[in-house]
Amino acid sequence: MSRLDDAIHPEVPPSGEGCVECLAHPHGWWFHLRRCAACGQVGCCDTSPAQHASAHAREAGHPIAQSFEPGEDWMWDYELSVAVPTVDLAPPTSRPESQRPPAPRDRIPDDWRERLHRVDGVPIPGVDGVPIPGADGADEGAR
Repeated sequence: MSRLDDAIHPEVPPSGEGCVECLAHPHGWWFHLRRCAACGQVGCCDTSPAQHASAHAREAGHPIAQSFEPGEDWMWDYELSVAVPTVDLAPPTSRPESQRPPAPRDRIPDDWRERLHRVDGVPIPGVDGVPIPGADGADEGAR
């Protein structure tokens, strides 16, 4: 059995439609979502303030996550910091289309853009005036 076989369980459904830990906190919110390929836990991305998906990978020893965003199916190995071949996971494969980031809408602070994590000054598509490839009105509706 390979390392990836041990880290990916395609039959496990996602834990829900949003970051489990953010939803458990009254002020929790996220920018984008990632889904653990081993246990299905949905967590917030590293751009989000709490970065629950990568914390879960470290703490649970589940290194592989898949994007939980509509239209994305890429997978990432947090331990090795590399993309890995995509595997079809149990549905649903993304958050609902109607749940536009950031979310949940009733928890987003007015200064949400300033609270996002940026790596080495790289602009964030849909936030820093950079369009999201293939998306029209990417930041529409965000406060």
